[in-house]
Amino acid sequence: MKIAIIGAGNLGLSIAKGILHSNGATTMYLTKRNTSQIKEFEKYGNVIVTSDNRQAVEKSDILIFAVQPGHFAKILTEVKDLLTENHVLISTITGFGISKIEEIVGADHYIIRSMPNTAISVGNSMTCICSNELGAKRIDLAKAIFNRMGHTLEIPEDLMQAATVICASGIAFWMRLIRATTQGAIQLGFDAKEAQELAMHTCNGAASLLIDSGSHPEEEIDRVTTPKGCTIEGLNEMEHQGLSSSLIRGIVSSFEKINQIKKQ
Repeated sequence: MKIAIIGAGNLGLSIAKGILHSNGATTMYLTKRNTSQIKEFEKYGNVIVTSDNRQAVEKSDILIFAVQPGHFAKILTEVKDLLTENHVLISTITGFGISKIEEIVGADHYIIRSMPNTAISVGNSMTCICSNELGAKRIDLAKAIFNRMGHTLEIPEDLMQAATVICASGIAFWMRLIRATTQGAIQLGFDAKEAQELAMHTCNGAASLLIDSGSHPEEEIDRVTTPKGCTIEGLNEMEHQGLSSSLIRGIVSSFEKINQIKKQ
């Protein structure tokens, strides 16, 4: 596949790493205004680094846009005359709906919205995708790209804002929980390195249990809680202090903020 990533910032580079590490591209164009920051990617051999978005579009079939929302409309306008019936447009732009993309380039293109997270760089992203009517014919192609770097879920477009909070912002939420567990382990006597190792691998194990077994979280909780035991004591204290409530409130607050951004 001939892939261009328009906007090689943090997310764009995470996607690039995921695709390159899974050998998912025959050629890849990476665009950025300051190319000196991404020159190292040329070591892959099949990667071309450029500040010319038009060159990248002209030489590629699959266009993955990972630019700032305020720049997206201008970039689409600058390259729309180069778009052919073969191009697949995949947007990762928060709050920029398919209808807005169609207003600029037309509805006669394969248009797909995706919301990966930064774990895509290590092949473990949760990526939600949706498409316009024509793009539905290429949705399996988009899934194939992102499934190389984790797991995909096709959802209605009206849930993309919520998916951004749960999947993209969610990385930060889980990092904070891991950090808190690490701090607790240090207080119990482990050194910082050991504490983080315990926290992150336990977190990974908990998620893997649910993925592999298909169990509900409460089923797995029941397996490790005993009457009058230390686990239920800890869980109850966390709930008394508002663990679940604060998480839910944080998620809802993040969702309200992203909706404000969309209106701007």
